[in-house]
Amino acid sequence: VQLVESGGGSVQAGASLTLSCKASGRSFRYYSMAWFRQAAGKDREFVARIDQIGGGTMYGNSVKGRFTISRENSRLMGYLQMNDLRPEDAAVYYCAAQGSVVDPQNRNNWGYWGQGTQVTVSA
Repeated sequence: VQLVESGGGSVQAGASLTLSCKASGRSFRYYSMAWFRQAAGKDREFVARIDQIGGGTMYGNSVKGRFTISRENSRLMGYLQMNDLRPEDAAVYYCAAQGSVVDPQNRNNWGYWGQGTQVTVSA
């Protein structure tokens, strides 16, 4: 599966953004999907994960209550709704997919990645 992110941009603190992840291939519905982010000089960090049918989600502690992950398998799309953005949320955001993930917070367990989309948040 190939993944392409979009929707990044520059916003002020407190604003909202929705990131999109477009997948290729009808097998997308068999993959779990996740969002990770990587700020300059830091490791890639787990943000959120959603299961194949969208019934199970998981979030990193730093985004709980502010971010929402979702997907539309019929459109081969995944989303990350980000509310109340903070300067510390600034990073390149990556979409990832994998058929079966035991430890979704470990980036090494995800086999398919997009190129990333930049999010900048000013104070």
